[in-house]
Amino acid sequence: MEPTNPNMFVREETNSVFERMYRAVELVKQRLDRTCIALRNASVPYAVIGGNAVAAWVATIDDGAVRNTRGVDILLREQDLDLATIALASAGFVRDSVMDVIVFLDGPNGKPSQGIHVLLAERKVRDEYATATPRIDQAVDIEGRSIIELTALVEMKLNSFRRKDQTHLMDMIQIGLIDSTWPERFATNLGNRLQELLDDPEG
Repeated sequence: MEPTNPNMFVREETNSVFERMYRAVELVKQRLDRTCIALRNASVPYAVIGGNAVAAWVATIDDGAVRNTRGVDILLREQDLDLATIALASAGFVRDSVMDVIVFLDGPNGKPSQGIHVLLAERKVRDEYATATPRIDQAVDIEGRSIIELTALVEMKLNSFRRKDQTHLMDMIQIGLIDSTWPERFATNLGNRLQELLDDPEG
């Protein structure tokens, strides 16, 4: 019996890993497309927020700087939730709630981490946040998708200011979407957070 070729084993395993990696990225894109199409067809106002909104804005300047994200986050009005639920069900999504967050799972066996996460417009996500979420009309059309406008997106990132939010903000600073004039657009504490990143964009 001939010995196993170790190089062939590594090559096969590497291909499998990369196929899974590429598939994960493609599935996020598909979920985003299905969500936007379903809501648009049902005339439900929405805005893409979170990492996909950052990616869309970054891609307008430098597609090579786009960072992948595993989830899809959208903004909806509370009065549109029932219509959105019907629209997204038609695209295969199942409404659920995880830790008080509305999530649309990708099918009955979908993982919450890979679902559609919903924030309600004009609501504070947490009491300690300086400002509420944006209005639903604070969005722009980018290639057929309703994407939250840049200033509103930056404000959301400054409010939450987790490590990934800071990373997203630094990505936008490094390609010139955000510059030294931006801190004055926000409440003092949010402006101070942004100024810290502007002063040290490499972290």
